[in-house]
Amino acid sequence: MRINLVKKALAEGKVQYGTNFGQFRSQDVLRIFAQAGFHWAFVDTEHGGFGIETIQDLCRIASSVNFAPIVRVADLQYSLVARALDCGSYGIIFPRVEDVALLERAVSWCRFPPAGARGFGLNAFHFDHQQMTMPEMIQHGNDNTLVVLQIETRRAFEMRDELLSVPGIDAVMIGPADLSISFGIPGELQHPKLVEAMEAIRDTCIAKGIAPGTQTRTLQMAKFWKDRGMRFLGCSSDTGMLFDRAKEIVTALESAN
Repeated sequence: MRINLVKKALAEGKVQYGTNFGQFRSQDVLRIFAQAGFHWAFVDTEHGGFGIETIQDLCRIASSVNFAPIVRVADLQYSLVARALDCGSYGIIFPRVEDVALLERAVSWCRFPPAGARGFGLNAFHFDHQQMTMPEMIQHGNDNTLVVLQIETRRAFEMRDELLSVPGIDAVMIGPADLSISFGIPGELQHPKLVEAMEAIRDTCIAKGIAPGTQTRTLQMAKFWKDRGMRFLGCSSDTGMLFDRAKEIVTALESAN
């Protein structure tokens, strides 16, 4: 059976490293991430161009290499959440959340009754074709689905205690880019005002037993936030890593004697 090792590790207080995957429609990219040592990647359907068939292909290959694909849905809609999970996503990232009642409904879509309101649409590949009863499938699905909330606006920051009081949230992934824009300091990702806000979100997460996390663009920023207690820690992206390594190689070649 597929065990969500990222969810398990976060519950144990461990750091789990991930990245943004939103442009290259290749299963090999996820295999490379897994081989490199990443634990998860968020398959970005908010800003990326992936369709549902690509999501299914990506999730299935990721599962085969013991890697956790987590779909960031474009919006809080039942059809987007349920189809991503039915395709094999290990969890869901909810973006731009500012409504407690909507968040409660969205979290319910990630779990089967009586714990939630997800419709039953599982098939054999979810369980590596092992024989399981329906109650066993339901329990396994509920136990292994990761629910991640994004906090990326001033309003969400100000109502973080209410949002993070919604039962069933496993982790938070702060969106520093949008949060900096919302605070009137666009792109100033180490501005004291932004750092203070992110640390306040982290503290609220810890107080409520939720794994704090964030997405970062550089290794320097990832280290900065790892040192400050972020555990669901994303760094770079599929395109960012390719560009950085390509630039490094070309620069080294040009400077060689």
